[in-house]
Parts: sequence; structure tokens; C-alpha cells
Amino acid sequence: MYAVFASGGKQHRVELGSLIDVEKLDAEVGDSVTFSSVLAVADGDGLQTGSPYLDNTSVTAEVIQQARAKKMVVFKSKRRKGYKRKLGHRQSFTRVKITAIGAVEEQSDGS
Repeated sequence: MYAVFASGGKQHRVELGSLIDVEKLDAEVGDSVTFSSVLAVADGDGLQTGSPYLDNTSVTAEVIQQARAKKMVVFKSKRRKGYKRKLGHRQSFTRVKITAIGAVEEQSDGS
């Protein structure tokens, strides 16, 4: 069983128990996060796709780590002009472990 969901402008294909890095989320280590923008779910031979998202389907994950990626060096220069600029950048990310893929229980309002 696997699912494809969108988070941070990217799409991720995940299975139960897989570790992935997503754009930084506002959550503490050990918290549970739910991704509701699920594009597709495959279970055995069947594949369900949404247009664009599946209704009442979500992917639940546990936050394992908040970290920053390796430094990316941006170097600019113009030949024969003496122009040189060196800049560094470290992108923040959140590492999550997928704990559940499936339907969301609808909450009744008591009516």
C-alpha cells in the first residue's frame, strides 16, 4: 500500500514506516501531523486518484527530527571585472515517519 500526497509544493510517494524529508513544518519532535492533500492511494491492485485530491483520505506521520540541510554555496563572478560574491544557504526541513494511510473518520456535530 502506498500514497502520494502534496506538502510544501512537492509531491511525495510514501509507504507505511517510510522516512521522508518535507519542507519545515510548525511541529515539535514527537508530534503527530496529518497531510490531507492526498493525490492517490494504491492498495493491492486498486488505485484511487483524486481530482485533484481524494476526499476523506489522509496520511498521518510522526515528526522525528527538525534539522537543516548541508550548506549550499552560491558563488557569482564576472570575468576580468574583479567581481566576486560568495553566499551560503542552509534549507530547513522536517523528517517524518509515516504511521498511517487511510480514510479520515468524519466527525458528527451531534445533530
